[in-house]
Amino acid sequence: MTRIAGLSWDDIESRLAAGAPAILPIGAGAKEHGLHLPMNTDEIQAMWLADALAAETGALVWPVIAYGYYPAFREFPGSITLSQPLFVSLVRDISMEILRWKPQRLFVLNTGISTLGPVDEALAGLDGAVHLRIHDGPGYRAAAAALAQQAFGSHADELETSRMLVIAPDAVRMPRAAASPGGAFQGALTRANAPSGSYGDPAHATFDKGRALLDAMLDDLREAMKILPA
Repeated sequence: MTRIAGLSWDDIESRLAAGAPAILPIGAGAKEHGLHLPMNTDEIQAMWLADALAAETGALVWPVIAYGYYPAFREFPGSITLSQPLFVSLVRDISMEILRWKPQRLFVLNTGISTLGPVDEALAGLDGAVHLRIHDGPGYRAAAAALAQQAFGSHADELETSRMLVIAPDAVRMPRAAASPGGAFQGALTRANAPSGSYGDPAHATFDKGRALLDAMLDDLREAMKILPA
């Protein structure tokens, strides 16, 4: 078991003493993901990735931060965003508490986009803390470019839905997958400009695309964890 929630304190102590790193996942538990994906899509992905990496590295996984800075989705019922300063403080305080127990390294695994800058801010100056951005690796970017049929996308789209078809297929309702909006734009999603809540075309999603995307994503994350100085 690698999730600390299921371990006793002395188990955690012994693993940290043996050099275990720590993983702190960040993934929204209350953020709209179109008509076809659940509100906790990011949380599901964050924990799946953290568990996969922990199984290979012996890392200890802390409970996911399921509330964050997600201002682009506020119009959709159930979606929650924290203010940016509060989110920065939350990530920083939790990270400092984990680092207090001296893991070999703290990897903050961030599934968001609007959270990228705030997490960088939160971790600034914290020795031993590393920000893992799941979409930024060269392997994942290459796979996404090669596989995507949609003209644009970044949220509850072809790529994210494909990953969810691998990670949590029972949570995906493909008959309800609907492309929106009608064209690319910047700014918040609304029920007027993106009626389904998606940004892209999830109807193109497939299991095989998801498997290839996740393989590339995990390879990038492994490399990011490996090349850092001990």
